Amino acid sequence: MNNKKQKLELTWIGKENRPKLEPRILLEDPEKSYHAKQRVTKNDIFDNRLIFGDNLLALKALEQEFTGKVKCVFIDPPYNTGSAFTHYDDGVEHSIWLSLMRDRLELIRRLLSKEGSLWITIDDNEAHYLKVQCDEIFGRSNFVTSFAWEKDQARHNDALISSAHDHILLYVRDFDTWRGVRNLQPRETKGDGRYKNPDDDPRGEWLQGACSTAKSGSDKNRFPVKLPSGRTVVPPAGNYWRFSEETLRIAREENRVYFGKDGDRLPIIKTYLTDVQGGFVPKTWWPADEVGSNQSARRDHLRKLLPDVEPFATPKPEALIERIVWIATNPGDLVLDSFAGSGTTGAVAQKMGRRWIMVELGEHCHTHIVPRLKKVIDGEDEGGITKAVDWKGGGGFRYYRLAPSLLAEDSFGNLVINKQYNAAMLAEAMCKMMGFAYEPGEFYWQQGHSTASDFIYVTTQTLTRDHLAALSEEVNKKRSLLICCSAFRGKADAFPNLTIKKIPSAVLHKCEWGHDDYSLNVANLPQAPELASALVANEPTLEPKHARKRRTRPDDMPSLFENNGDGGAE
Repeated sequence: MNNKKQKLELTWIGKENRPKLEPRILLEDPEKSYHAKQRVTKNDIFDNRLIFGDNLLALKALEQEFTGKVKCVFIDPPYNTGSAFTHYDDGVEHSIWLSLMRDRLELIRRLLSKEGSLWITIDDNEAHYLKVQCDEIFGRSNFVTSFAWEKDQARHNDALISSAHDHILLYVRDFDTWRGVRNLQPRETKGDGRYKNPDDDPRGEWLQGACSTAKSGSDKNRFPVKLPSGRTVVPPAGNYWRFSEETLRIAREENRVYFGKDGDRLPIIKTYLTDVQGGFVPKTWWPADEVGSNQSARRDHLRKLLPDVEPFATPKPEALIERIVWIATNPGDLVLDSFAGSGTTGAVAQKMGRRWIMVELGEHCHTHIVPRLKKVIDGEDEGGITKAVDWKGGGGFRYYRLAPSLLAEDSFGNLVINKQYNAAMLAEAMCKMMGFAYEPGEFYWQQGHSTASDFIYVTTQTLTRDHLAALSEEVNKKRSLLICCSAFRGKADAFPNLTIKKIPSAVLHKCEWGHDDYSLNVANLPQAPELASALVANEPTLEPKHARKRRTRPDDMPSLFENNGDGGAE
């Protein structure tokens, strides 16, 4: 018999196929970035990021800089209800959805800090498959719970069963770490009226109405107690003290036991209001009366905030995201939402003093998210959680788009450096591709570094042996330099402190080039199950967007496409 513990895995058509993602750089468009005209508080946050582009490529683009730095991820992915999969039978659409989610979840896990958590809203259609998939990616031991959120308070009599709730799956990067950092929900003061001080205890008000006995317990909790009046009492038949004899002894020594005004009542061990923990342990049932519903978010907030645009059919209420962000983070922590939708996560994070990153591919990034965030920053959003957190406006965000693919086909079908890249973009892209941090230094050849003494230099020039010798001498023996160039003359190993690679050949096989859309819109994929694995190769590409500005390096940097001679240029 095999006694080894077997690992259970979810399987589906095409699971073995994984995209080889290109680590794109991000280009800021200053015209779409937005900041408050003045500081509102000293804690205003201005460097939040709104990224327009495919969210899988965006997550890959964030990987190098933000691995292990994100405290909370909230995602509201498409639920796979059939609207995006009208051309497929259930087996194929389900498999495609699982593959697309798997690829994103694996990147999200890498971005999470050790104290980080992932919250996913999902309905019954895929919730249980998604649970098993997350068990495989995050580890079953890092599953915390599934919340039930009352998304709809109405009863729909035209349905077989009227759906009233969605699930919120909660996974963490490390369970033991997270249990020590998660926050309690804020205490509600409506229950404080039960705390009184009838005996003028100098320690203040204590809980009234506390029962001394319970219907269950151990026989050792049926000991006799002598009251101050001199009478001895035991719990009624079938009942037990709620405390041990030792606990009562210590409480009497500390003068924390109340026997009634005449000293002849059953003992109550006092619980003082000042001793109550600073909040409540979150429950798994989140009713709409506490955190809002789809209808309230749509009717009471977004229609008033953005009257000129049609709100989402099922927007998430700000109070729902506020509860998640409160439990999972503290001010200044980083929150990520890679399915930004109408931008609720960023709006809530902004109001709560958290840093945020949002990713959205749809045009509603410009029709819904940007106008909404501008009103939040300008202090013109009166709805949502604004009053609850006393939001007055402030801060800002930077707008980014994904750079185009680094390599593109020329007229002969060969992959060459994309002509949309200038020298600074190429240097940054090659740094990311080769695992270097892009940070131009003191010398022209210090465009990035992997360590304090290991640098990278990117150029489209053809380097002669004399040029390489001069570089080697300047780098010196205490440092090393990776050179990525179009071509060079001489032997690649002639200088021990230099490593020379030709571009684009150095990166040709690192990833998939020219693939811009890994989105969940799969209507144009082949229908045959055996072709489901061809997802990556057959998705439609994005329509061209308007050209956007980018900060460039100095004008004296060499052009990528000037004639630099022969010498083996590729």
